[in-house]
Amino acid sequence: MAQLGQTFNQAEMPESQNNFEPIPAGWYTATIASAELKDTKAGTGQYINVRYDITGPAYEGRVVFGMLNIRNQNPQAEQIGHQQLGELMRAIGIAAVQDTDQLIGGNCMIKVKVRAATEQYDASNEVSGWRAMEGSAAPKPQASQPAEQAAPAKKAPWQK
Repeated sequence: MAQLGQTFNQAEMPESQNNFEPIPAGWYTATIASAELKDTKAGTGQYINVRYDITGPAYEGRVVFGMLNIRNQNPQAEQIGHQQLGELMRAIGIAAVQDTDQLIGGNCMIKVKVRAATEQYDASNEVSGWRAMEGSAAPKPQASQPAEQAAPAKKAPWQK
């Protein structure tokens, strides 16, 4: 038994405003609040678990999670995960990533789907697409590659 040091009365406790129902399918602006590398349940691969905080146009403050498969015994699953990571990187404007922390703080549009309920799980959201927000900057060249080498400048026909 552990003494709490005070008395808590249920009538005085705040009620939760959390709503765990899935948000409707659609495109939402979001910020990446966390990105963490995790092992798959089988222990034979790895994925990036990404937390997206919705910033609008509706459902501001809601949270959606997504998984990006980066290592998997199934080559097709790994390829899909790499494609998804590439879409996310292009959407947030980074050319290369070596650490999950580089994703944190990235802003983009995410396409949210609703995954139907099963016998085991309630309905939930799934992130199925990424795109840059209006006015977002294009990805910067990799630090190890100077901008001039990233895209060689071509001279106009009249220049020598």
